[in-house]
Amino acid sequence: MKKVSVVIPAYNEADAIGATLRAIRERFFCDELIVVDDGSKDGTGELAKKWADLVIQLPGNRGKGAALQTGWQHAKGEVVLFLDGDLRESAAEAAHLLLPVQEDACDMAVAVLPPPKTKGGMGLAKGLAHHGIRMLTGFETLAPLSGQRAVRKEVLDQLGKLDKGFGVEVGLTVDALRAGYRVMEVPVRFSHRETGNDMAGFCHRGKEFIAISRTLCRKWWEGHAWARNG
Repeated sequence: MKKVSVVIPAYNEADAIGATLRAIRERFFCDELIVVDDGSKDGTGELAKKWADLVIQLPGNRGKGAALQTGWQHAKGEVVLFLDGDLRESAAEAAHLLLPVQEDACDMAVAVLPPPKTKGGMGLAKGLAHHGIRMLTGFETLAPLSGQRAVRKEVLDQLGKLDKGFGVEVGLTVDALRAGYRVMEVPVRFSHRETGNDMAGFCHRGKEFIAISRTLCRKWWEGHAWARNG
């Protein structure tokens, strides 16, 4: 079996990081557990040290893309498993996501989570990501924004730099498909914090929509530039 490095980007996850890491340690095997503390101010990094093999504490909040980039570049495993810090006990379900990559059924497995318990927002960000990925690659995705992914390290080495911020998942899917790698979506019973319908929730979704738009525009431009030069 390929060696597995779990990489968890975390920003102010003190209320959930302990349960997430404990579930991984006690109910799911990995060769290496890395937490990237993205400038948290609530002691997330210190709490993570109890469970993680390596805690990387960034000097400030640099965004999810930068945290993931830092994490996978430190990973020693042949497979990198990206998980969010707020999965709590459901993080133990990661074995279902890892299996297709370990069995060489795909190069990147993306988790499709159960439907949210409460509907949040109008689905604009998810819809934009879905249509953008289909337009750029032809791939019909059910979970374009899922941050729970198992990826062969070779894929990340080949692709190089991940996109910044909330556009990182969309960018990774587009880049992997364009490079000819096999992407598979896998139903996994993960559960995490749901974005509410309050002002904070709408602001979050607005930032996400803008970041995804920028990423898709950049991927469109990169594709056209490659076509002209190729």
